[in-house]
Amino acid sequence: MRITSKGQVTIPQAVRDELGLLPNTEVVFSIERGAAVIRPKSGPRTRGQRIAAHLKEHGKKMRMSSRELLALLRDEPDELDAR
Repeated sequence: MRITSKGQVTIPQAVRDELGLLPNTEVVFSIERGAAVIRPKSGPRTRGQRIAAHLKEHGKKMRMSSRELLALLRDEPDELDAR
């Protein structure tokens, strides 16, 4: 692995998975005992909490009622056409 001229490096997928680093996760770098350490900035959260926060921040608003959504999931076109 190499550091680019801009100081960038790709974090291996296995490391991202282990730390739960999703796209747009803010991280903090520190030096501990002569080694670089990377941690998520926001503190310890579960992977599910990080995914939910990401979806809340970047997800699109649902413009369907719960009845319309259920009709869609059940493949009931009459309910959707009534809209």
